[in-house]
Amino acid sequence: MGKILITGAAGFIGSQLAYRLKKDGEDIVLVDDFSYGREDNLIFDDADFREEIYRKDIRDIEFMNKLFKDNNFDVVYHFAGITPLPDCQNKPIEAVDVNVKGTVIILDLVRKYGVPEMIFASTAAVYENTEVFPSTEDVVNPPSLIYPSTKYAAEQFCRAYHEAYKIPIVCLRFTNVYGPHIDCLRTQPPVMGYIIRELFEGRRPTLHSTGEQRRDFVYVDDLIDLAILVRKNKDFDIVNVSTEKTYSINEIAALIAKEMNLETLEPQYRETAHFWANYPELYDEPYPIESKLLEHEVLKYTCLSNKHAYENYGWIPQTNIEDGIKKTVDFTLKKLKSRW
Repeated sequence: MGKILITGAAGFIGSQLAYRLKKDGEDIVLVDDFSYGREDNLIFDDADFREEIYRKDIRDIEFMNKLFKDNNFDVVYHFAGITPLPDCQNKPIEAVDVNVKGTVIILDLVRKYGVPEMIFASTAAVYENTEVFPSTEDVVNPPSLIYPSTKYAAEQFCRAYHEAYKIPIVCLRFTNVYGPHIDCLRTQPPVMGYIIRELFEGRRPTLHSTGEQRRDFVYVDDLIDLAILVRKNKDFDIVNVSTEKTYSINEIAALIAKEMNLETLEPQYRETAHFWANYPELYDEPYPIESKLLEHEVLKYTCLSNKHAYENYGWIPQTNIEDGIKKTVDFTLKKLKSRW
């Protein structure tokens, strides 16, 4: 059995993929530069990866070349990247350098050292301008924001490397992923992490517009199930990772508040123009971000088809939203309480 490389292994998803593969008896190699990854993501009840991970940037070509040379990787899971939308919008050069150039570096090492398969973490955000629902893998209108644009470009490089060298590659388009280890501390966390944090701190969560915008959420363990199943792929593939069910942000907030017994802390609402208010530079520079673009990001409807994942890999998500939120809340509260 060969080794498996995971980049972005200290992130929310990469760390839990590492934990699952280790439990399955796989030989894993982990890399993360901790610009977004966190040490506490590497700590589990029966495992601790803090001393096993290489604290390196994937753009360190000398290091990465030696890593590939010294190991016989069977699979590369390339999950490293800058994912917060406002961070990418605010620092587009860095976002392109990490998300696009970094992916090409990994692709070329896969080619150079003959790795049998690569799996790339893309995003459902590439569908931001697509109006076909449930959205299918073959219909995408190019996105407008920086983050999905970098992922869309990286997908094209994955396709190019497959067509030129016949490297088996799968691009997984994750919808809104939630579960234990979800980020709740960064400036603009994912919506579930944000709501849990605000309620824990005794604050009413601030939602934008009416809160009736609907999203497709997928539990992290179900995502990892699919990430393992797609290893049987021998071609190039793009696969949605979704439940094909939607919930409004108000419904999510209510489920979280009920789980935390804090239903009296009802959400407050702000207009969409303030969605990235924590990043004032996006509003103040000579060319401020377009308010219509922010409004679209807030109000967009997200629902991805998972028919392709079922028909080609036999994948069916197993976790219902109530159970998933309970597990997410339980873990996140422990994390927040430990910081007091």
